[in-house]
Amino acid sequence: QGSSNCDARRFLSSPSTTISLAVRAKVNAELTDQDSDNDCRVSVIVPTYCEAKNLPILVPRICEAFEEGGLTGEIIIVDDDSPDQTLAVCDELAARYPVRLEIRQGERGLSSAVIHGMRMARGQVLLVMDADLSHPAHKIPELVGALSDKNTDFVIGSRYVPGGGTDENWGFFRWLNSKVATGLARPLTSARDPMAGFFALRRESFQSANALDPVGYKIGLELIVKCRCRNIHEVPIYFSDRLHGESKLSLKEQLNYLRHLKRLYEFKLGVWAQPVMFGLIGLSGVVVDLTVLSLLLYAVSAYLARAVAIGCAMTWNFYWNRQLTFSKSRRRHVLHQYVLFVMSCSVGALIDMGVFSLLYANIAIFTAIPQLAAMIGILCGAVFNFLMSKYVAFK
Repeated sequence: QGSSNCDARRFLSSPSTTISLAVRAKVNAELTDQDSDNDCRVSVIVPTYCEAKNLPILVPRICEAFEEGGLTGEIIIVDDDSPDQTLAVCDELAARYPVRLEIRQGERGLSSAVIHGMRMARGQVLLVMDADLSHPAHKIPELVGALSDKNTDFVIGSRYVPGGGTDENWGFFRWLNSKVATGLARPLTSARDPMAGFFALRRESFQSANALDPVGYKIGLELIVKCRCRNIHEVPIYFSDRLHGESKLSLKEQLNYLRHLKRLYEFKLGVWAQPVMFGLIGLSGVVVDLTVLSLLLYAVSAYLARAVAIGCAMTWNFYWNRQLTFSKSRRRHVLHQYVLFVMSCSVGALIDMGVFSLLYANIAIFTAIPQLAAMIGILCGAVFNFLMSKYVAFK
């Protein structure tokens, strides 16, 4: 039955198949009914694109882990219409293993592939892992077992807890990229490795998710936030480098991650999302300001260095606020927005100075502690800058 089901699914997924939507839906429903007769505790979802060389190694490893852990389950390969031999490979694997292949032709992307697989899954536990053999399949029973604790919402195969580690070929910049990405997500979760692509959760947790809308490849973080997973257990793993194929990580995916973070912060913070993001970008602008100032002091006068540093910081803040905080207003002319933003910040600086001067000159405590007056001035200027940016520059 498993082999005939695979043949039917392969027929339905084949690009060359011409079949009405009604007939396709009926056959899929019949296959689902047949599959549901089998006990299935774990559904392993593996998103793929051009991973045909890795699947014949990965699938047996997963099934060995099932056997060693006393688990019953299925393996769902969600493929984005790879031009390699993924279809033929999965056909061969399905004759011996509980493999289901889902070929997507309309959508692309790792995160949406995982969600698609989870919606197709029949297991009580949904487990996600990469196809590139970087995740140790023998850890599957340990991840599934951690969910036997009713207080655990989400389990991560973690590189950054005691006992975990990464391949020595990773290199410094790849390690740094991972650490920076993790740090940016820290306010969203206490997990040490929220970037991990090897994780498990219960079916009911996934079904409780509110408005899943991932961008890029960090679907685990999306599920932690949108499923409101608070109690997270991390299982130490050794993260290996991929065996075959090429990494899908690119500059575009890294920018997508920033856009993804924006959506998650908006979801978690609600109306406070924009002010918080504006403030964080402002803090990063301070770093830019001081860095440029320090470098230019060796080459030009202090006054010129200060002016250029302020201009660089304003430009930095404008760019990232336009990309992230007020991204919905990017259709307006960029130069017009830039001029309005600089004018707003200039007025905000005057308000900052005016509030400081007023407090320092007239109230004893601020005369004694001018830093306190400066902090209030900065806050007033920042609030003005935010309101002007929101309702004028990025209206």
